[in-house]
Amino acid sequence: MKCMYCGCIDSKVVDSRTTEDGTSIRRRRECINCGRRFTTYETVENTPIFVIKSGGARQAFDPNKIKAGIIKACEKRPVPASEIDKLVSDIQKKIYNSLVQEISSKEIGEMVCEGLKDIDEVAYVRFASVYRSFTDTASFMKELEKMVNKEKKS
Repeated sequence: MKCMYCGCIDSKVVDSRTTEDGTSIRRRRECINCGRRFTTYETVENTPIFVIKSGGARQAFDPNKIKAGIIKACEKRPVPASEIDKLVSDIQKKIYNSLVQEISSKEIGEMVCEGLKDIDEVAYVRFASVYRSFTDTASFMKELEKMVNKEKKS
């Protein structure tokens, strides 16, 4: 690692610790040449995943967008933030574990719908109403009837 003070490429690691969230390693280094200390962070390099939007446009996968949509659906509902974070994390893991480089926004929306069904039915209906673009009360009622029928079968 190149020293930020003198540019020397030789340094030794004095201390290593994982960060609080466990996603990276913080390393305290000391330059062999000038003796000054500096901090570096080591993280896993993710292969970029692109989301194919319904219009055909592509954009980088951003789990924060999923979280924002879920938070909006769960607004004024008794859903703990930890449940939301877990759902976002589960979806993110599922996408990265699929080893695909492109995924459609439709597939992501279905994953969110499935997760919200288990967490909060009202949040699920809210999300589905925007995601599936319910155009009238009939399409909204069809979705509610599906939920009711699944509950009766369980």
